[in-house]
Amino acid sequence: GTPRVPAEAETRVEPRVISRLLIANRGEIAVRIARACRELGIESVAVYSDADADAAHVTAADRAVRIGPAEARASYLDVQAVIEAARATHADAVHPGYGFLSENETFAEACERAGLIFVGPPANVIARMGSKIEARRLAERAGVAVVPGVTPDEQSDTGLSDAIEQVGLPALIKASAGGGGRGMRRIANLSEAIDAIQSARREAQAAFSDGTLYVERLIEHPHHVEVQVMADSTGHTVHVFERECSVQRRHQKVIEESPSPNLTPALRARITSAAVRVAQAAGYRNAGTIEFLLDLSNGRSDDAPFYFLEMNTRLQVEHPVTELVAGVDLVHAQLQVASGGG
Repeated sequence: GTPRVPAEAETRVEPRVISRLLIANRGEIAVRIARACRELGIESVAVYSDADADAAHVTAADRAVRIGPAEARASYLDVQAVIEAARATHADAVHPGYGFLSENETFAEACERAGLIFVGPPANVIARMGSKIEARRLAERAGVAVVPGVTPDEQSDTGLSDAIEQVGLPALIKASAGGGGRGMRRIANLSEAIDAIQSARREAQAAFSDGTLYVERLIEHPHHVEVQVMADSTGHTVHVFERECSVQRRHQKVIEESPSPNLTPALRARITSAAVRVAQAAGYRNAGTIEFLLDLSNGRSDDAPFYFLEMNTRLQVEHPVTELVAGVDLVHAQLQVASGGG
């Protein structure tokens, strides 16, 4: 059955009208959010570094405030600078866009402590789903299959080598905090294991400050299907269908297609239902995307197996594909949900 919504998601957020929104981002997504604010009668505030004083997103917003020098770490990634900008401009809410601080639980917590509406999921949900290991466990508890694998408590080279033998070859070593293929290595032969483990750990530590690794069985020719979800403050969760993103280069998506040509109606119903179950089990709120690997090694069919891969706890770069196909304005929906609406 449908998993019970966690207690933290059961308390309805009291409606708060957003009258002024700070956009904690730059570039195309900041312009996109400013447009949605204008359409909804919300005043928008842009932030900019010294490199972006004359950028398009600055002029797209109603107001703009400098937050630091050109280097992103000292401006767009500076949590305190962004919070101070929101306070100085008397903003009610903050939209993180995508990238930068959008999946940073520390930033979401800082917004909550400052009395700002964070246009996204609660900080504890970002943390929960940001760990691929914890997200796998949550999906399993929700009755959704995950790629067969092992997360060894013993994170030594030996412990991970034993996990590879247990999972079987070919296998993938993956970083728990990973993304974009960083901290991931393919293992075709056990003689490669130690070097691959050490290399993956170094890359994961450098990229995410977390060298925790796990092992998955490699699905040789999977299709990559992601499901757009939206959840309100009562736990009511819906999907907005899927995007096929199997055409990739170096683990980066190149082409997004919707609807997926590889889903039958029955398979679409199964995979979108699974996405909703995962989001509900996580106590999710606002827009997010559940990613799956679809195994069509036995052909396209209603009962083709698929496996939970990860959740992106933010609005994705690819969101306009869904908007064009489904006729839904996801940024409008984000702002309505953040205001306590359904």
